Amino acid sequence: MSLLDYERLEALDASAFRRREPYPWINPPALLTEAGYRRLLDTLPDPSLFDASMGVPRSHGQRPHDRLVLEYHEGLPVASVWHAFVAELRGARYLHFLRRMLGHSSVRLNFHWHYTPQGASVSPHCDARRKLGSHIFYFNTEKDWNPEWGGQTLILGKGGRLRTRSAPEFERFRLVIPAEAIGNRSLLFQRGRASWHGMHELRCPETALRKVFIVVANRARRPWAWSRVGRRSAGAPVRERGTPL
Repeated sequence: MSLLDYERLEALDASAFRRREPYPWINPPALLTEAGYRRLLDTLPDPSLFDASMGVPRSHGQRPHDRLVLEYHEGLPVASVWHAFVAELRGARYLHFLRRMLGHSSVRLNFHWHYTPQGASVSPHCDARRKLGSHIFYFNTEKDWNPEWGGQTLILGKGGRLRTRSAPEFERFRLVIPAEAIGNRSLLFQRGRASWHGMHELRCPETALRKVFIVVANRARRPWAWSRVGRRSAGAPVRERGTPL
């Protein structure tokens, strides 16, 4: 049984996605099948598996993004349905979807869960340049989360000419679009020089956690780049890009 709803994925309009303001983003419902979403929701990893990332300084004066983090790897002791989900995300149909939406023929994926506690926030930022985009799958429902507590990813725009290496406050942005983050929803956005986003401080009870699973699409290294790294580490002379090796 497929966990992803491929008909919905393949129906999304890449041209419309790239025309979105203030940068390419889309927040569609039900990209997971209903049965698949329920299986993943019911088997979310236990918080005891996570590492706490609290008070970690960020570059450019941005405030820490406090959360619990779990990086995916094949030997991780999580439910088999999660390993099956990652296998689908690495499969040809989902990769074709990402390449079509992001306009890049070669991507490298990594995956992680974030569980975020009361009082934490995500200050406005643009992701690292190595990233092409992120696909966030939300795993809170009306049974365990009140939208008034926050947790919506905020798409930010009209903040004037900002350097990505800066630390603006939310008040700087005149355009603030909250993504729907309850139930079987996800958010795909493309990284760019103005792809500012963040999350307001959570006002949930101490017992609640905002739960997301994130697919990160990175720029794949080109063969010449790997050759340069390997030759440099071996002490061999490195030719400039575009010259034959």
